[in-house]
Amino acid sequence: MNQHRAFPAVVTAAALVLLGGCGSGGDAAGAASDGRLAVVATTPEVADFVRAIGGADVTVTQIIKPNVDPHDYEPTPADIKAIGEARLVVKNGVGLEEWLDQTIESAGFRGAVVDSSQGVTLRAGGHEEGEEAGGAEHEGEEHDPHIWHNPRNAKIMVTTIERGLAAADPAHATAFGKNLAGYAAELDELDAANEAAFAEIPAARRKLVTNHDAFGYYVDRYGLQFVGSVIPSLDTSAELSARQLTDLVTKIRATGARAVFTESSLPPKSAEAIAKQAGVKVIGGEDALYGDSLGAEGTPQGTYLGAERHNTRVIAAALAG
Repeated sequence: MNQHRAFPAVVTAAALVLLGGCGSGGDAAGAASDGRLAVVATTPEVADFVRAIGGADVTVTQIIKPNVDPHDYEPTPADIKAIGEARLVVKNGVGLEEWLDQTIESAGFRGAVVDSSQGVTLRAGGHEEGEEAGGAEHEGEEHDPHIWHNPRNAKIMVTTIERGLAAADPAHATAFGKNLAGYAAELDELDAANEAAFAEIPAARRKLVTNHDAFGYYVDRYGLQFVGSVIPSLDTSAELSARQLTDLVTKIRATGARAVFTESSLPPKSAEAIAKQAGVKVIGGEDALYGDSLGAEGTPQGTYLGAERHNTRVIAAALAG
């Protein structure tokens, strides 16, 4: 992952003005004007999970908007204000939100933070088996934070989120539990549909080239072969050297990979250039994959389930030829 970025001084100063005396310790803090539980969720995926489990009993402030790269995110004064007024903060974890701890401190937040990665078996960098997350960031180690791309992991995440919501708002724990049961069934259906889609594709064709290394959990779950990525990293800060670019083109040709898949939150230019050199098609535009983000609000891809169905439909169609 990127090195921890310095927290912008201008944001901190502006936050103090915005926050005034506001914090999460007051009697009214953490409750929306209509009495619903006020939750801040960091990423689009986590925010969608909170909405699905919380239903009508929560109000969710989503920090990172659709098609914004979470690896390069810098918090705004509005983010700090929202955290200061929330009862609960829910994060992806695994080091994806490097900016969050200092933002929470600046906000004066004293509520609970739910790390939705707890209990998920993490992948080490480079498509190797990882270890179970325990809420820590595994200091000194790099793990793949894109845990939601395996629906089985998503099921663990929403279970953890449900526990956090129930602890923060026991009066609605029964409703949260019912919502969890229904959503968990939808995740099982998604997983089964994904598995069936790739079962129809010969193993020799299940080769994936993406904009960056965001689909490791997906690749492992559905028996794909990860050929390489345009950005040779779990985050989006690295760039291909001339030699790496040549090596990737050579690998695409040697493995018989059929396409290079662009991602919705990243510029497609480098992926298009590599696909052209390798003599394969580039998958982009409306068919770009949702690697780090979800689609625009109100679209089918604006939900986790819709984005993952889109990814499988696009990948399976391209690999099947």
